[in-house]
Amino acid sequence: MLVASMLPRHPRRQALRKAVAELRRGGVLAYPTEGVWGLGCDPRNRRALRKILALKARPQKKGVLLVAANQAQTRFYWQATEPLALQPEAYWPGTTLVLPASRPCPAWIRGQHDGIALRVSAHPGIRALCRAFGGAIVSTSANPAGKRPARSLRELRRHFGRDLLTLPARLGGQGRPSRIIDARSGKILRS
Repeated sequence: MLVASMLPRHPRRQALRKAVAELRRGGVLAYPTEGVWGLGCDPRNRRALRKILALKARPQKKGVLLVAANQAQTRFYWQATEPLALQPEAYWPGTTLVLPASRPCPAWIRGQHDGIALRVSAHPGIRALCRAFGGAIVSTSANPAGKRPARSLRELRRHFGRDLLTLPARLGGQGRPSRIIDARSGKILRS
């Protein structure tokens, strides 16, 4: 059983291998982010995303964001040739940016939007997970629709039970989910 005070600062190699195996077989993973617990899956696996949406009771049309270890892992998902009001390099790591979605970016990730929300994470655990996985992963707060995002293992378990695979590591120091800025317009969507 995981106890919050016993969580390592960074995920251990064995835990990362187990998490990556779960992502590759189409599973859902709970993991710590900069401010809250998140749910993730392989963004290329539509069935896996449907599992997350069912857990959260979240409509697909809202879309989800992706997190990555570095900017190279985001390239497939956004159209880098379109003009931007803000350059990602100035805001990554740490800030979630809405960027123009690329043509091959799956609609099940974007929802009904023409942009894609991406973040190069500042959390060492997420960066290690994305490096081990070899790409960006879905990142949505670990909470059913209408409930507050989980900020502890107890809240995470209360929302989703004990069967959900959890990457054991500590949350980052932020007290809330990441800031979201539309890089196309410069407008702050969530502060």
